[in-house]
Amino acid sequence: MKLSAYSLIILATALALPTLVSAQKAEELTSKYPGQEAVMLNSTTQYKITLKDGEPSVESRENEQMMYLSTNAATYMSRYGFTQSGFHHVTEYEAYTKTADNKKIKVTNFKTGDGKSGSVFYDDVKQTMFDFPAIGPGAIGVLDLKIIHKKPYLLPAHYFGRRIPVVNNEMTVTFPKDMSVKYILKGLNTDKIIFTESKRGNEITYKFQVKDLAPLQNYADAPGTAYYTPHVVFYIEKYKNAQGAEVAYLADTNTMYKLNYSFVKDINKEVGPELKKVVDSLTHGVNSPEDKARRIYQWVQEQIKYIAFEAGMEGFIPREANLVCSRRFGDCKDMSSILTVMLNAAGVPAYYTWIGTRTLPYSYRETPLPMVANHMICAIQLKKDEFIFLDGTDATCIFGIPASHIQGKEAMIGLSPDQYKIVTVPSPAQSVSILTDTCFLQFTEKGISGSITQDMSGYFSMNTRDILNYYSEKDKEDYMKSRFTRGSNKFQLGNYQIAGKAEKEHVTLTAKFELQNYARKLADEWYINLNLLKLYEHEEIDYPKRTIPMEFDFRFIKRFVTVLTIPEGYKVSYLPKGKSFKNNIWGFVIHYEQKNNTIILTQEFYNDHLLLQPKDFKEWNEVLENLFPQYKESISISKI
Repeated sequence: MKLSAYSLIILATALALPTLVSAQKAEELTSKYPGQEAVMLNSTTQYKITLKDGEPSVESRENEQMMYLSTNAATYMSRYGFTQSGFHHVTEYEAYTKTADNKKIKVTNFKTGDGKSGSVFYDDVKQTMFDFPAIGPGAIGVLDLKIIHKKPYLLPAHYFGRRIPVVNNEMTVTFPKDMSVKYILKGLNTDKIIFTESKRGNEITYKFQVKDLAPLQNYADAPGTAYYTPHVVFYIEKYKNAQGAEVAYLADTNTMYKLNYSFVKDINKEVGPELKKVVDSLTHGVNSPEDKARRIYQWVQEQIKYIAFEAGMEGFIPREANLVCSRRFGDCKDMSSILTVMLNAAGVPAYYTWIGTRTLPYSYRETPLPMVANHMICAIQLKKDEFIFLDGTDATCIFGIPASHIQGKEAMIGLSPDQYKIVTVPSPAQSVSILTDTCFLQFTEKGISGSITQDMSGYFSMNTRDILNYYSEKDKEDYMKSRFTRGSNKFQLGNYQIAGKAEKEHVTLTAKFELQNYARKLADEWYINLNLLKLYEHEEIDYPKRTIPMEFDFRFIKRFVTVLTIPEGYKVSYLPKGKSFKNNIWGFVIHYEQKNNTIILTQEFYNDHLLLQPKDFKEWNEVLENLFPQYKESISISKI
């Protein structure tokens, strides 16, 4: 199990472990949490904020006590660890096992290596891993840490939930009475977080505590954990310095922008000859600002390779556009840097833009903190009060359509040293992304054969191009088979082709196939279920058990058309009525018709949501209840 130093927690090392063990016997916890290998018995973090040389200084002490409940726990749960970075430096650490018979066995096999941060902005993370020894029922693994937080404006959120049950989890923040510390509770079940405030001498302490928290559920289609895991975001709003003057630290979006702008104010003072030559060649004879922007964006997408590499303050400060141009690679900030410089050099107003991806639920207005933005892009303005967002890290993104991972997010656009705008990135309508699958069928002696055409626009096109650009021929063939497979496991893919490779707006895939033993012939009558694709089969939501939202990549329309040729000498003896159904969440249309010597089944589904909340799950399932009976319908064709 991997734990981030950002989400670990503390208790004074003088804590009386035997008292806790006697209060929470392993047998009691096993009965309370059946089937669980372990529980987080106690997890505590204490932050201490002081002023040093007139600036905020932050340290934390963290302690975790995990009790093992089963004899299998050693197999699955002995591995543990913590992370640190240049901004959050672990200065002291100790780990040991407190056995069921009260023996203390220290950990000695600590191994530290490079880790990976979930944020794009800073990635100099080191990970220390180890194994708790002598694990058995009733044993407790204990981890103690002391951390120096070198940049107080980067204080992490504190998460209460885990993949195992949490018996007790608490976090305290102690700070001078002349300092203002703000906090906000995020995630689901925040009503379980108990807050208390106390004062002692010249200090104030905030305490946040959660008890008896069920283990987090895990779903592949869930959004980022910050959307549903209960946690507290806290930050220093303002303080008084040694002279008694009030200093705004992270008071609002103005102070947030001041911090962001400090990272770009000293870069890109001039356009180098190599970069200018590229801009001139791309825009020669082009008068339209939009056409200039399209050409420059496409060049960056195709010529600058995205590589996420950052360490320390390099995680915040973009590299010079001239450097990015010469070496032809960079991270998200570098893409923002070169796009902004090239576009401005071509006379297209372009601006550095800070934004959070959809993995984060935060907004600048609610939490004016660096943690709101884990990404950097470029915004251009071709019309008054209308911005187009260009993400250089997405090589297949269509100009004018925002990258899917920033839809609906707040963007902080830097207009000048003192001016900025916070703009919500639009989420394109469902009509922008359409998948149309057309399948032509005919009977054969062994079953059916046919041809398929899939035409894709918008995000469907972008996603498909992204996959095809990087797949090997073997992987590409496997991908095509998975895209076209229908009917049964006897589906056999024939020749396939990819059209529209040169354009991003549309991609068309075509293929031929055979499907044996799918249609049934009894005497002089054929029976066939034209629902070869049962797209939403087994997609019911386990409601009300599931309490975590469901995420969609984008809004869309999916249309499936199946055309069956009626054999000569036959007529339709039964044609299903079809059905349409919709509610406030989504819906479908299934329509059958006979046209000349063909039977046509049209299925259409749509999605108009990026995030589906638990309150909507019942209506999601309601649509499926009306859809599933349609999947069982067959047509019959009899001899004339």
